Amino acid sequence: MKTKILFAFIITGFSSFAQNTTSNYFNLTRKGFNEKNAYETTAFVEKYFRVPGNTGFNASINQVESILKKAGFVAQKQSENESPLTYRIEKRAMKNKTWEPVNANINIIGESEPLITFSTNRNMIPINCISTPAEGVIADVVYISNINPAEIDKLDLKGKIVFAETHPSRLLAIAAKAGAVGVLGYSMPAYTKPEIHQTSIQFGSMKANSEVWTLLLSYKAKEKLKANCLKGLTKLKVNIETKIYQSEELTIVANVTGSEKPNERFVFSAHVQEPGANDNASGVGTLAEMARLTAELYKSKKIAPKRTLTFLWGDEITSTRRYIVEDTTRAKGILWGMSLDMVGEDTKKTGGSFLIEKMPDPSAIWTRGEDKHTEWGAGDVKEKDLFPHYFNDFLFDICKAQGKFANWTVNYNPFEGGSDHTPFLQNKIPGLLMWHFTDVFYHTDNDRIDKVSATEMKNVGISGLTAAYTLISADENTASETVKQVKNDGLVRLKTEFDLSKKAVVEGKSVAEEKHIIETWSKWYIEALATINEIPVKSETTRVGSAIKVATLEIEKQTNIYLNELK
Repeated sequence: MKTKILFAFIITGFSSFAQNTTSNYFNLTRKGFNEKNAYETTAFVEKYFRVPGNTGFNASINQVESILKKAGFVAQKQSENESPLTYRIEKRAMKNKTWEPVNANINIIGESEPLITFSTNRNMIPINCISTPAEGVIADVVYISNINPAEIDKLDLKGKIVFAETHPSRLLAIAAKAGAVGVLGYSMPAYTKPEIHQTSIQFGSMKANSEVWTLLLSYKAKEKLKANCLKGLTKLKVNIETKIYQSEELTIVANVTGSEKPNERFVFSAHVQEPGANDNASGVGTLAEMARLTAELYKSKKIAPKRTLTFLWGDEITSTRRYIVEDTTRAKGILWGMSLDMVGEDTKKTGGSFLIEKMPDPSAIWTRGEDKHTEWGAGDVKEKDLFPHYFNDFLFDICKAQGKFANWTVNYNPFEGGSDHTPFLQNKIPGLLMWHFTDVFYHTDNDRIDKVSATEMKNVGISGLTAAYTLISADENTASETVKQVKNDGLVRLKTEFDLSKKAVVEGKSVAEEKHIIETWSKWYIEALATINEIPVKSETTRVGSAIKVATLEIEKQTNIYLNELK
């Protein structure tokens, strides 16, 4: 169903905007983006289980730095404006110690093959888990089928291993109080299809500084251990080796300085932490290639940015939020933000579609028709939280143009939150997310490089850069074409909502409520049109303002027609 709406939008929403204003940028990015580079960086990063401050996280930051330096970015000494191409690595002391896994094994005493091992399931060790003694721990297993604290309190758990079909963190406090040595648990959401992908484990975390360790089991390991426990007494040998140590948090920021308004900028953000290939080594690799290509095009004078383009790699949400709030002057100049998170999925293997997560529009409140939330789940969006802006439709049309060119499927979802686009929005800055979902390997240790598509990363990189290049050097022609685009998209949306509301009224829904939905969409698009005045680097005439007024009147006229027909 999403594919059908995709091509409908390609026909109705694609305009001369993409053909004229962005054609040169599309030519440059399609020719210059090297998907092999993006894939190789992704493969380097995905080797590591990445937590801020640990070996893998820092190695990933250093790998990005080497790419930037080779591309021509120079280390910033004081000001980012001291050179057209600069980068800096920000270092911060960490309040808490960092953590990294080294090895783990669970063996059923009496069996030759391990129940599960770190070499095949690196997510089996939750973040913050301590090591066992070097010789390991041998103990009886107590299988708990009924997660009832009152009943668990009656059990003799001292010196034993607790095992239940729930996340082990739920039982940690009880197990520690009862004197257990460790907890084994299982927790996999249905969309990961654990009965099919039986070796998957989603990564998790546990309370730091706990003297009781916890481990996570795959469906296969859980079923085998459960069967053993139901037969009778089961004894395990558990070995865990982790490292917990003081470190510093790194963030790397690169800038291509604008020639006319350097303090106004477009910011790309890709988070480094998390252990997966798609999540989010693919974001790191794609953004690194985007930065490399941008430097190449700048040095060859094929692009001449008038506003600044910023690339940021760090800790998810934390680094992006800090970049915004630590410097209020800089924050005022951030005109657009974009998060690259899970952007490289081989959709045939993962099942995840490429998505643009919209800034809050009315579909986040009234999700109906072809609009669908992902399994991530809807956010708690109220009308006061709506964020009218042209950026939604602007990026949609860029991606759809690339989709048409490259036979690439482009879908979208209403706002849900949870990645690096949210700090932008929380600080009243337009922010969008480029990602994939639903992925059956999401957050699991089967999210490996074989699930990554270099072609998918290329399509994302081309679309993201083309959008950014267009905006950071936009003129009145760009703005005028955007007015047409947003107006047309608004009219399509109003027609869709009118048809849905007309049907809803026939089915007995309140006419007043249905009119309110249409009025809210109309208001959203009218206010989105008004933001287009900010696109041009220089406003030389009143042409854009006049176009906005005409488009607004057309939206209002059509809205009134629909409201009068809705009875």
